[in-house]
Amino acid sequence: MHNKIKAFLGLFSICSLLLFLILISCKTSGLNHNRSGFVQIFDGKTLNGWEGDPAYWRVENGNLVGEITPATLLKRNSFIMWRGGMPADFELTLEFRITKAGNSGINYRSEELKDMPYALKGYQADIDGANRYTGQNYEERGRTTLAYRGQKVIIKEQNEPKLQGSVQSKIKNNAWTESIVTGSLGNSDSLRNHIKSEDWNECHLIVRGNHLQHYINGILMSDVTDNDKVNGKLKGVLGVQVHVGPPMKVEYRNIMIKQ
Repeated sequence: MHNKIKAFLGLFSICSLLLFLILISCKTSGLNHNRSGFVQIFDGKTLNGWEGDPAYWRVENGNLVGEITPATLLKRNSFIMWRGGMPADFELTLEFRITKAGNSGINYRSEELKDMPYALKGYQADIDGANRYTGQNYEERGRTTLAYRGQKVIIKEQNEPKLQGSVQSKIKNNAWTESIVTGSLGNSDSLRNHIKSEDWNECHLIVRGNHLQHYINGILMSDVTDNDKVNGKLKGVLGVQVHVGPPMKVEYRNIMIKQ
């Protein structure tokens, strides 16, 4: 009887070990599959491949850091730009952490302004320390807010040429009026509960054709279909921002892109 119990316990231990190894293998395979095709574009050690004002951007503890101090207050927003290409259709994943008073964002398919150093115009996945705007779609130096957090939006087609003043005439309360809200992704305040304050959050952008999706911590925060061929862009510069305002610090890490 004693030998039978020992044999049973031995068999149970072997089966448990095999089950554990299978679970680990499945989990690892899933991670590899999810990251398939992604390329790291920030090495965590240097600013190689990036260009920004060294007064505001540095590498610290493996993170890409943007900081405004009392001695370096900004008069306009400043960006550090990835010089590895002009992404068109892509997915981007990264982690960010921002101080309570901070304001930042991830610009993509953007235009570099030649008359202003380190300035971008284009789509932005908004990020702020108070989480009032984090996750929304904002167009820097353009049509302003395209979709608030929790909105699924279609931007109307524009048939008129880019006349001076035409964009400004269609902006009201810092939002683009030529849009239709077609659905809800959830209440903005409820979605905000999924965003951690002054801690690390994951951002995932899925940008295909004229369809732009912003995810924070796996939750879809805004969804834009941009039918505006006059003002919309299908490729451009990728960069991250430090925003005019009080002293602040924003950190980015594990920046990966799949094109």
